[in-house]
Amino acid sequence: MPTLYFAEGLPYVAVMTISLIMYKRLGLSNTDITLYTSWLYLPWVIKPLWSPFIDIIKTKRWWIVTMQLLIGASLGGVAFTIPAPYWLQGSLAFFWLMAFSSATHDIAADGFYMLGLEQHEQAYFVGIRSTFYRIATIVGQGLLVMLAGNLEVITRDIRFSWSIMFYGMAGLFIAFWLYHHYILPRPKEDTQDTRGLSQRVPSPTILEAFWHTLKTFFQKPQVIAGICFMLFYRMPEGLLAKVSALFLIDTAAKGGLGLSPAEYGLVQGTVGVIGLTLGGILGGICASRDGLKRWLWPMVMAITLPDLVYVYLSYALPSSLLIINVCIFIEQFGYGFGFSAYMLYLIYYSQGEHKTAHYALCTAFMALSMMIPGLFAGALQESVGYPTFFIIVVAACAMTYIVTALLKIDPEFGKKRAS
Repeated sequence: MPTLYFAEGLPYVAVMTISLIMYKRLGLSNTDITLYTSWLYLPWVIKPLWSPFIDIIKTKRWWIVTMQLLIGASLGGVAFTIPAPYWLQGSLAFFWLMAFSSATHDIAADGFYMLGLEQHEQAYFVGIRSTFYRIATIVGQGLLVMLAGNLEVITRDIRFSWSIMFYGMAGLFIAFWLYHHYILPRPKEDTQDTRGLSQRVPSPTILEAFWHTLKTFFQKPQVIAGICFMLFYRMPEGLLAKVSALFLIDTAAKGGLGLSPAEYGLVQGTVGVIGLTLGGILGGICASRDGLKRWLWPMVMAITLPDLVYVYLSYALPSSLLIINVCIFIEQFGYGFGFSAYMLYLIYYSQGEHKTAHYALCTAFMALSMMIPGLFAGALQESVGYPTFFIIVVAACAMTYIVTALLKIDPEFGKKRAS
């Protein structure tokens, strides 16, 4: 679980966050950065269009290792194009390839997770799973950004420094490909018949299987409430995610904290990891002990209230790294604890027939909830400034509470059952 979900999270953060920091260092405006990188969410939004094929053709294990190899190749492509004259067009093209490969990897890995674990095990590991996914995020936007920043100081060449860092990521994914090729287990359910089709799919054709999957997804109980929850639970984060990173590294003259890439990486890669790890693991343990319903509202408060730290930071503009670290710890701990509820609800909604493809549909709505706010977040921030923007983010948290109140969840879901 740790290595699989670390490998799932790293290309996502490369596309969504590392690219953002890199383009900022290369001189693009906040409006352009958030617009270009938010469109890269699209493969995660439309991945349900090909998720039934992954459910039918080949095994989940085959898709996982194949996509890891392709992700490694696309990382190498980004590294190759950064120093080139066509760096923007070239890097965006390889980021698109990486995004499609990563979205496909997500479908296979999440299906693999649900095939190999019992329900109470899924609840227990959801904290570990989301923690290592977020650790990949912190390593990407923390340690790897810090590495690129240190290389900038040593080489005095921004493009060369980021290119070297991406070549290192490409090598890491080749290592993941080799490791998982040999170490991943082979669940009994993850098998094929002689035609190359999954034994678990009764439909005679791929097209029929796709439409049946889509139909059953929208026939689930509480479909309207469930989709609203998937779309709006993370809406404040959709606004905050990209702009908060830009805020930390933007100059004081533009209202930011003015952290160097090395300082930014240190803050996110140390204190952030500790807060995230504690929050994510605690969320999984609590949900597996008492069930998702018991901890739903505490998790909602945990994922929304820490947004207030950015309001404080934008007005106070502290120069002390200690204060900034404390704020990042609070935000990451709250995110780790609160995100456990979201991931568990996606599993809850996906139960039943075609759970792998249904889970992919759920994560598509999740990606859409991040993509739409991100498209205009940079333009909104540049028009109102950082302090007002973060107040708007806090006000948007009202939607998280509203959609959570619409849910009806089995009190027993997530609890470990007695033998």
